[in-house]
Amino acid sequence: MSFICRFAPSPTGPLHIGGVRTALFNWLLAKKNKGKYFLRIEDTDKERSKEEFKKQIISSLEWLGIQHDDKEYIQSKNISKHIKIAEELIKNGFAYRCYCTEEEINEQKENCKKRGIPYVYNRKWRDAKDLNIPKNLQPVIRFKSKISGNTIIKDLVQGERNISNSTIEDFIILRKDKSPTYQLSATVDDHEMKITHVIRGDDHMINSFKQKQIYEAMGWKVPNFAHIPLIHSEKGKKLSKRDNAATLEDYMKIGIISDALRNYLLRLGWSYKDKEIFSKQESIDLFDLTGVGKSPSKLDISRIYSINETYIKTLDEKELFDHFKEYISKYKKKLEKSKEAQVFKSISFLKNKAKTLEDIWENSQYIINDKIDISEENKRLIDDLSKKIIIDFINECEKMKTFNREELESLIKSLINKHKTNFKGIGQPIRVGLTGSKFGPGIFDLILSLEKSDVIQRLKKII
Repeated sequence: MSFICRFAPSPTGPLHIGGVRTALFNWLLAKKNKGKYFLRIEDTDKERSKEEFKKQIISSLEWLGIQHDDKEYIQSKNISKHIKIAEELIKNGFAYRCYCTEEEINEQKENCKKRGIPYVYNRKWRDAKDLNIPKNLQPVIRFKSKISGNTIIKDLVQGERNISNSTIEDFIILRKDKSPTYQLSATVDDHEMKITHVIRGDDHMINSFKQKQIYEAMGWKVPNFAHIPLIHSEKGKKLSKRDNAATLEDYMKIGIISDALRNYLLRLGWSYKDKEIFSKQESIDLFDLTGVGKSPSKLDISRIYSINETYIKTLDEKELFDHFKEYISKYKKKLEKSKEAQVFKSISFLKNKAKTLEDIWENSQYIINDKIDISEENKRLIDDLSKKIIIDFINECEKMKTFNREELESLIKSLINKHKTNFKGIGQPIRVGLTGSKFGPGIFDLILSLEKSDVIQRLKKII
């Protein structure tokens, strides 16, 4: 059997992290089974859909390495087909025109509220033999849901789900303005795209029961359904866009590497033995819906940082630097070539203790910025002895043709002996003069990360 999956976001806002994981699971299942993965943009909400969000969704998924096959499918281009199917459902007795006014519907809802029962449309126009059709009133089209019996879905994650058909109302499939609703559009498009597996959040479970009835009414093959649990916030509540970690952009801004985030999302609700870190190919090879849990997953930002730190430490340094350049060009500033070269040659220690690309950016500020600000507290560390040490260091540096670690080690050893101090007594004033702080990289890494002229110029300023 050929696997065809899809991710179908609405371009009404930035891509939500839960949606990203849904896209990932669909993509992995398709690739694992040598199938196809499509991206469908559900843009039929004309008022809220924006081109900027569509572009953001596409670029965000590409950044994460989730590439869709063929061109993206634009739902609004298929509306005429949706309408045609609605008319066909009426013709075959599976749908009907409903002329209830808004006042009537509101009255029904109010009556249900008073009785303390869920609102279900009373099916007034379902078999309207003796009703007069109102003039100048556009009807909606409702699907004739089954009234008796049960509907079963053999969910690939949740197991067999069975509900009474009486709990499903005659839902609207075409509005008064002839625009299709989600239930109709999604079903028609999934059929047209030959989707074999529909993987989405378990908040869509009721939609799957409704859509299954449309499939059966049209005589279409019903796809396999898999409903994955939602992602909850660290407080255990449903993750919303008000949370600072809800959208993909939130993670890109703080310098999370795409591979690390994809790895985290893979493990958020899915497991394979005790394995934690997965390459892209391993993710494809090992993914299976049987590994998806049934309970909601809790977002753990500290775990994201931990995985990201692992990637920063283990990535090839050229690849890490490419991620860094992409990050700063988007969220910081583009570096001039000389500064870029200096940061690159120092990436091996700038990444130390860095959990994010943002940390590497902060660690490299002393290289990027020629002007170093020294606080009054740190200035007090430069006493008379420190100034003598710095003067001697400058004089010896000026004699050197080039910097190398061996000569620097010899120089600092001689300064320790001359001034009867220790390594800290030499290193600390030099570090303050070069970075503005007594904390930072090892002193040799620090000196060698800068040009000789920069080292001398900065140290001269402090004395």
